[in-house]
Amino acid sequence: MGAKATTVLVIGGGYAGVMAANRLMSRDDVMVKLINPRPEFVERIRLHQLAAAGDPHSTVAVTDYDTVLNAGVQLVVDSVARIDADSRQVTLASGATLPYDYLVYAVGSTGAVPASVPGAREFAYPLGELEQATRLRSRLADLPVRAPIVVVGGGLTGIEAAAEFAEAGRKVTLVSPVVGPSLSKAGRRSVTKRLAKLNVTIVDGPQATVTAVGPDQVALPGGSTLPSAVTVWTAGFGVPALAAESGLTTDGLGRLLTDETLTSVDDERIVATGDAASPSGLPYRMSCQAGLPLGAQAANTVLARIAGTPPADATVMMTGQCISVGRGAGTVQLARKDDTPISLYIGGRTGALVKEQVCRYTVKWLAGEAAKPGSYRYFRGPDRTDLIAAAQTVPVR
Repeated sequence: MGAKATTVLVIGGGYAGVMAANRLMSRDDVMVKLINPRPEFVERIRLHQLAAAGDPHSTVAVTDYDTVLNAGVQLVVDSVARIDADSRQVTLASGATLPYDYLVYAVGSTGAVPASVPGAREFAYPLGELEQATRLRSRLADLPVRAPIVVVGGGLTGIEAAAEFAEAGRKVTLVSPVVGPSLSKAGRRSVTKRLAKLNVTIVDGPQATVTAVGPDQVALPGGSTLPSAVTVWTAGFGVPALAAESGLTTDGLGRLLTDETLTSVDDERIVATGDAASPSGLPYRMSCQAGLPLGAQAANTVLARIAGTPPADATVMMTGQCISVGRGAGTVQLARKDDTPISLYIGGRTGALVKEQVCRYTVKWLAGEAAKPGSYRYFRGPDRTDLIAAAQTVPVR
């Protein structure tokens, strides 16, 4: 009789979770179960396209798991309500329990609307999850094309959403102290030039914050208002509270705190990856660019522990940021290995083509790892020893 298979549960079926589940299948004595609340894989980097789609049945951001997930991985369509590290099992929303030998925590991030802004949670539309994008698309379908839209937040999601809506002929105002704060000055100029060409009105500067949201307007400091039939909130992301509610140590945002091998500081049987991981309290930028290699490295950590060998420190080489500014143009901001931007960028139609290729290759890389676990290759990033020593991060429960 053969030895009992090692059971690994992966919580979350996004970029990092799928990559981790696929790579874990490189051993034939490992049983992998992927727990996800949806039966399809969501391409989050296309959610702004889904929200703007005129077709109410559009599936532009949804892909069958058969396309990206190894056939040997068991998909469990459910949510995890609690992790019990002591008994090594999870309780599902359905009430069922699943035991594990190792757990990969890949719950991702969510679109967050702050409770501190009056009316925001009642009237604003976040855009970080499939259900949020679908709700926003339904709301837009009920409005005249020229009804005013306010997009709050000038990060990458806000830029892409504003451009997508404007290119569809909608009247869009983008409100943010800075448009493209993670970009270089040259990259920001590229983005704002294209937004202006699409007739997006930009309200920026120190006072460009929304202080309240109503059903048909937003309030700014000083008592001024902007008309808004739909307010899209992209100013910040949160993470599910599962780790904290399960008694695991998290950082200030709620990401699972790990060491540099992505192992929980509480339990070596729990490994985190993607947007909800906080290695040494210094998480990587939330992105599929970080999610894919972190997913592979989380799986490598589990595989090393199964094999009885020391796991390697995880590291990600960030190369830049790809932004679609409508379908006809884009900005590809180049960066150093540590994710700080340089003055070089690729703009215009070439930038749009590069961004689209990145979107397509993201799915292709997942599919390739599904077909041949262990085949995905990534570049290692810079050593973080000095950065960690300087940070002196204090964990928060």
